[in-house]
Amino acid sequence: MLREVIVYEDEDLIVCHKPAGMAVQSAGIGRMDLESALKNELAMRNPEKLPYVAVIHRLDQPVEGLVVFAKNPKAASGLSSQSARGEMKKCYLAVAQDAKVPDKERLEDWLRRDGRKNYSMVVPKNTSGSKRAVLEYRLLKRQNGKMLLHIQLLTGRHHQIRVQMAHRGMPLLGDRKYNPGTQNVHLGLCACELSFTHPLSGGKMDFCIQPRGETFQGFFE
Repeated sequence: MLREVIVYEDEDLIVCHKPAGMAVQSAGIGRMDLESALKNELAMRNPEKLPYVAVIHRLDQPVEGLVVFAKNPKAASGLSSQSARGEMKKCYLAVAQDAKVPDKERLEDWLRRDGRKNYSMVVPKNTSGSKRAVLEYRLLKRQNGKMLLHIQLLTGRHHQIRVQMAHRGMPLLGDRKYNPGTQNVHLGLCACELSFTHPLSGGKMDFCIQPRGETFQGFFE
């Protein structure tokens, strides 16, 4: 399975295409997460060395796409610093219900998270506990009542894309939390592009993938 998941690897980091439905970390008893799978893989390659795999950023469990892990503390420090400073560029592809919306737009909202319900909502600016959320989307294609959107995430809030899209009347297909009554398919969201600077060599690292989930079928044929 990991042969299909690992997109790039060197002595300092691993870039993976996380499958939809798989947690990045701590999936719970009896369920494999990506971090644990990578540690198992590295341990099998070199049984005499304790595997080091550091989670740098996460994707929601229903979301597929690109995730980078560090293989040593120095790489972890460099990548984590980039992530904290917002220097990692992350773009997504999303399948949403068709709606009369501009072909491209910058969306800015204030979101408040309810941790007990694992749910976020758009609230008025300056609402207690709210955070500013910004993204830019571009319409790529319309087909059979669906839209394929390219989204650049400019802030990283809880369920941000899913909440902002639903709030604008274009909820994502397969999103059972923010699109009740949706089709019984995987969430139509894929982290398709990831760019960062290599933490040791300083080289530019750019990755791009095509979604594998059935929600995207028909758009890439």
